[in-house]
Amino acid sequence: MSKIVVIGSCSIDFTTYAPRLPLPGETLIGTKFTTSYGGKGANQCVAAAKLGGETSMICRLGDDQWGLKYKENLVNHGIDVKYANITPNITTGIAQISVAESGENQIVIVPGANNYLITEDVENSADLIKNAEVIVSQLETPFETTLEAFKLSTGIKLLNAAPARVGIDEILKYCTILCVNEPEATLLTNIQVDVTNAVYALKKLLETGCETVIITLGPEGAVYLSKQDQQPIHVLCDEVVAVDTTGAGDAFVGALATYLVTHKDQPMHQIIGAACYVATQSVTKEGTQTSYSDKINAFNRTYKYLCI
Repeated sequence: MSKIVVIGSCSIDFTTYAPRLPLPGETLIGTKFTTSYGGKGANQCVAAAKLGGETSMICRLGDDQWGLKYKENLVNHGIDVKYANITPNITTGIAQISVAESGENQIVIVPGANNYLITEDVENSADLIKNAEVIVSQLETPFETTLEAFKLSTGIKLLNAAPARVGIDEILKYCTILCVNEPEATLLTNIQVDVTNAVYALKKLLETGCETVIITLGPEGAVYLSKQDQQPIHVLCDEVVAVDTTGAGDAFVGALATYLVTHKDQPMHQIIGAACYVATQSVTKEGTQTSYSDKINAFNRTYKYLCI
């Protein structure tokens, strides 16, 4: 049985690179176009697998060339695909991504088969879910499916609430760790979140019922708060030159899932620091899954943190 089970999305990324992002209504000449594997769920699963995590993917793929190729991609990363199902007469999900020279990006997704990941898929994989040490999910697939999986799980339930939306309080009651970025935290709390006031958002999100809340802050690292100690912590990260920030949040979540299993003896601020380090390394290269490294020793150093 896999120790890490990811329930979520698989999408094909169609990515254009340009000097800057286009303005509304503007046609802009780009410099490069790539096609690659993406989707938050699969990105997180691949990131976890590359770092040595024993992973399984529960997902829906389209009945097209991309679905078959995607399944092969997961296998090539050592991921168990017993519950990566092809959905008849439905296309694989896609993401249209624009990346500026600064590393900023804009993304539009068309879910396709991802919308067909249903509670029956969870029921069919119940033994796998119940025996996993960490369950990871996002909000690119139906909410009810993730909720059912979290109800079944006896391990750590890690929710990356992205894309953010309101009305997810029911699932947060079953959530061990909630991980969001600044815009997602802003939407969920109605607090304009940045590094100076993130502590207020942490406290508000913790009231929803989850045990630990993490807000990632890009180059500023991450802040977190848990019910266990009630001390907000700001974990700092190294400054790097960003080439492409696409998928950095997924690298963080995948690393977090793996390190919660492989380095459970480490304090939480060091696990989060290591996940930040993995994410910062990913932004120094183009692409999503292709930017994730399998040659990172993230625990050969001590990460700085502040009580806030």
